[in-house]
Amino acid sequence: MLFRKKIEPRCAYCAKGSQINEDEVACVKRGVVPAGYHCRSFRYDPLRRVPPRPIKLETDKLKQEDFKL
Repeated sequence: MLFRKKIEPRCAYCAKGSQINEDEVACVKRGVVPAGYHCRSFRYDPLRRVPPRPIKLETDKLKQEDFKL
């Protein structure tokens, strides 16, 4: 998921931007812009993107029968 080809462009993980806070990015081309904004100069930087947290396994709903073959 982190290195997939078709990524939704966002300034929050663009190589030309620097995160100011959660909502704003300082872009080399456009100045201060919202983190969800993007322009034609977007270049994906996978190291800036924070992937969503994995879903937590709910073990309290499992029973002993679930582990038998």
